[in-house]
Amino acid sequence: MTKLIIVAFDGTRFEIDADNGSTVMENAVRNSVPGIDAECGGACACATCHVYVDEEWTEKVGAPAPMEEDMLDFAFDVRPTSRLSCQIKMKADFDGLIINIPERQA
Repeated sequence: MTKLIIVAFDGTRFEIDADNGSTVMENAVRNSVPGIDAECGGACACATCHVYVDEEWTEKVGAPAPMEEDMLDFAFDVRPTSRLSCQIKMKADFDGLIINIPERQA
């Protein structure tokens, strides 16, 4: 299990033991984290699972793929650390990953 920390917009921290290979979005939904709508179910066909990767983790997590970048055009308040949580797959190297949820989804 890999530790995933998701911080809701109101500051509530959710510390989740995530299975490697699962996505940040799957873990957020499974643990009832508010602010992740995930309307497309993880198909990278919407922007309702938009998150901000903590700045200390952005290089390790990496940049979005072109298809993800296209979907981020529809997200609210996109920042340099923006990602779609359905496209971030957990792995052992991400132990302690911190993800922040925006004020609202698009």
